[in-house]
Formats: sequence, C-alpha cells, structure tokens
Amino acid sequence: MDLAKETVGFIGIGVLLVMIFLRVPIGVALSTVSLGGLYYIVGPRPTVGMLAQIPYDFTAHWTLSSIPMFLFMGYLCYHAGLTTGLFRLARLWLSWLPGGLSVASIQGSALFAAVTGSSLACTAAMGRIAVPEMLAAKYDKGLATGTVAAAGTIGSMIPPSILLIIYGIFVEESIAKLFMGALIPGIMTAIFYSIMVITRCAITPSLAPKVHEDVSMADRFWAIKDTWPVILLVIGVFGGLFTGVFTPTEAGAVGAALSFLIGLAKGALSWAVIREAIEETLRTTASIFVIAIGAQLLTRFFALAGTTQIIADFIASPEYSQLQVILIISVILILLGMLLDPIGIMLLTIPILLPVLEARDINLIWFGILMAKFLEIGFITPPVGLNVFVVKGIVGDQVPIHAIFKGITWFVVMDLLVIAALIIWPQIILWLPGA
Repeated sequence: MDLAKETVGFIGIGVLLVMIFLRVPIGVALSTVSLGGLYYIVGPRPTVGMLAQIPYDFTAHWTLSSIPMFLFMGYLCYHAGLTTGLFRLARLWLSWLPGGLSVASIQGSALFAAVTGSSLACTAAMGRIAVPEMLAAKYDKGLATGTVAAAGTIGSMIPPSILLIIYGIFVEESIAKLFMGALIPGIMTAIFYSIMVITRCAITPSLAPKVHEDVSMADRFWAIKDTWPVILLVIGVFGGLFTGVFTPTEAGAVGAALSFLIGLAKGALSWAVIREAIEETLRTTASIFVIAIGAQLLTRFFALAGTTQIIADFIASPEYSQLQVILIISVILILLGMLLDPIGIMLLTIPILLPVLEARDINLIWFGILMAKFLEIGFITPPVGLNVFVVKGIVGDQVPIHAIFKGITWFVVMDLLVIAALIIWPQIILWLPGA
C-alpha cells in the first residue's frame, strides 16, 4: 500500500523521536530517517544524488570555517591556562559579597565565555577551579555546583557563540548582528544570576558562609595582570569584528592565531597542549558537522513530504496572535531541551520554524537570541542537562546528582525572567545591531 507523502513525513518524525529516545546519536538518527524518507518519496537515484550534493553544498559554506577556528581559540586558551586568572580576579573583587565565591564564579564564567563560545568548555573550566573553593568554604553543595552549571550556559550567549554561528548560517542572517544582539542578554543573564545569589545568601547566610580574606586594593589591581591574555583577545577579536575591520569568519581565524601567539609569548604552549586543543577541536567540529548535514537532509525530506508546510500552517494559524505563536514555540523548545542536545534541537527545529517566523514577520535576529536563551536552559534541565553532568564528573561522589539539579532551580527562574524581558522589550536585543 502506497502512503501519501505527507503521511511519510509524520511517520519520519515518529521514527526520529523513537531513535532519539533510544539514544541513537542525533546526527545518525537525522540522516537515517531523512534518507529512508527520501528513498520512499523520490526513489533511489534522486536520493543518491541528494546524498552526494547536499553534504557538499553545506560543508563548502565558507562561513562554517569560523566554527573550528573559534573552538580552537577556546580550547587553546583553556589547555594553555590562559584563563586561569579570571576566577581569581573575580574572587578578589567580589568575595566580600554575600555568596561572593558564587558571584565570582558567575562573573568569571561570563569573562571566559568571551573566548570560548562553548557552554560545556566554560562549565568544565570554571568547575575545576571554582567548585573546590566553594566546597572548601562550606558553601551549600547545591549552590556551589548549581552556580557553575548554570553560569556555564552563558558561553552559549556571549560571543563567540557557536550556537549563534550555526543559527546565522542556517537562516542566512548576519552573524555579526547576532553577536551584537546577544551581548546585552548575556550580560543581563550574569547580572540576574548574581542578584539572585546575593539576595538568597543575604536572607539565608548558611548557604554561603562569609569568606574572610585580607585583600588589599593593590592585590585586587595586581590580579588584573593575570587576565591580560583574555583582555587582549577580546579587544583584538571583537574590537575588529564590531568595527568592521574583519568579518565573523575572519574573526575566528584572527582569534585562533592571536591565542596561539599569546600562548607562545607566555611560554604556556607545549606539543601536548597544542595536540589536545587540536584533537578536541576536531572532535567537536566533526560532531557539529554530522548533526548539521543530517539536519540539511531532514530539511529536504520534510520539504518534499510537505511536512514543514503543514506544521507551519498549524502553528501560524490566524487564530493565534504573534505572542501566542512565540509561547507555543517556547514550550516546544523547553520540552525538547529536556531531552536533546542544544545544537541538535536548533538544527531539528529551524527547518520547521523558519516558514512560521517568515510568515509572521518575526525578526530573525531577535528570535535567534531568544532561541539561544531557551537552549541555554536545556543545558541544565533534567533529565539530560549536559552541564550538570559535566559538574558531576568534576565533583564525583562529593555531591549527588539530585543536589546539583536542585541547585539550578533558581537559576532557571532567572533565565525565564530574562526571556520574559526579551519578549516584552525586543529592543534589548535589537538596539545594538540597529545602532
């Protein structure tokens, strides 16, 4: 019995979800379902032709070269120890506050995010430095671990965000404008997190016992010298990017070269460091590309099956206002964030959501930042919560996993408040790109 192509499309969605729940790697699941559906709809020869053409057309996209370059910049800084002074600087300036070490972790993560673009790398780097200090200071275990897991998500927002680079390529929007649009929401997130921690620790001092340190103003200013690699990188890369000296694609190469030169100047590079940074860059880049190629094939499958248009017509129904459409999409992204890898969610949903956004005349820069915020929440919500498991790997048996998930609760509330502000006042995102 021949099935209607629309039916094949929805069967494909069902099979895809089953494969994902069975923990089949999302790139493999996307490609398998797409090729199976294309084979049924158009036959073997056209399917083979698309399999030859689509991956090449995608990977030959010059802008994608910025992904391995920014990743290499971040991994090189991390393995060469160029970012180790960030937490110390934040601690010396902020430890006097209620929950000061937690606040220092948040601000240190925000600074680290400016040279990595990866939430997981940000969490791993800050977790190894900050969590042991907070636990040694008798901080509440949930607060100590939850802070680092949540603060790591800032790496997905503050440029150079890998999520925003991928989004910009897929929807054909300016990556530079996306980076500029993400700056204020990224800073807002760090501020909201910090205010929440200070307020909770002021009300319940037992969460974070006061840290008594004899720190002079000279010590605080002297600590800035250890952060000069990050400061130089940020000025060099983003100063040139935002003033138009070079493009986002070129900025990745400039950042990678600059981090390499700074590492040489500090004597922090060895063959082991370079090799580790290259290996992690290759592994992460390959993973992203496999998922992205699968998403491209899925886009073609859904287009030929008419699935995209059916779902788009349903979500974009005139019965729903623009705000209701955004809220429906928000719920979908939050639910998917509990189950899937954030990059996988983005590449899975963009082909379906893009026609809806265009039909409703929703600004794609604004929506891209909003989507990144929702995907940030996915990094810390159960049962997947990748950042939580990174922190768990660092603390081992010292802190049970349920305590870490409990510790992120208030941070998720702050994320939702930031999202509400971005929906109510879109100019928070759009002001800088339009300036």
